[in-house]
Amino acid sequence: MAAKKGFKEWLRKKIVGIKRNPQRIGLVAFAITFLYYSLNLTCISNTTAKIQGSGMGLSGFVTMLFSMLSLLCYMNSFPRRKPVNKPMLAVFIVMIAAILFCDWRYRELIYYAVALSPTPIAVTESTAYILEAYNMLFTHMVLIVVSLVLTALMPVFKILLKKINTRVDVDGYDKMESIDISGE
Repeated sequence: MAAKKGFKEWLRKKIVGIKRNPQRIGLVAFAITFLYYSLNLTCISNTTAKIQGSGMGLSGFVTMLFSMLSLLCYMNSFPRRKPVNKPMLAVFIVMIAAILFCDWRYRELIYYAVALSPTPIAVTESTAYILEAYNMLFTHMVLIVVSLVLTALMPVFKILLKKINTRVDVDGYDKMESIDISGE
């Protein structure tokens, strides 16, 4: 019973935190997207080394760099208890657009090297990382778009979160009499 009350209180505190800072929803989504790309960077590096297409290394570098910098821009775009920092938000959106372009370009270079090149690279068991990188980049692009949608829906989340009751019921609070502060 005590564990259930402890969990309810923990959950209530988390909801209160999200109600005060709804921009955390988008931040967490972008952080998960960055982690997904970072943890799958090996297949990108191996694919770049195998195919050596024009601009592949630059695309991977720009994606990684802008992923880190976009998190900082996101945090600076939504300062605590202040209006949105529009110039920072514009820089953030430009970085996200660059990441999406680089992911798309990298996928196109993989497709060219595997299917359209005069000497195509065969995807075998030993080069399965090429297909893994191709699919991973598509998933990364989808995660970025989902994160952008979550950020764009922040005003809707604010309205919906305000409807959640997070008040703590204290026994006997409604039966309190007026407090005498006259000092007599």
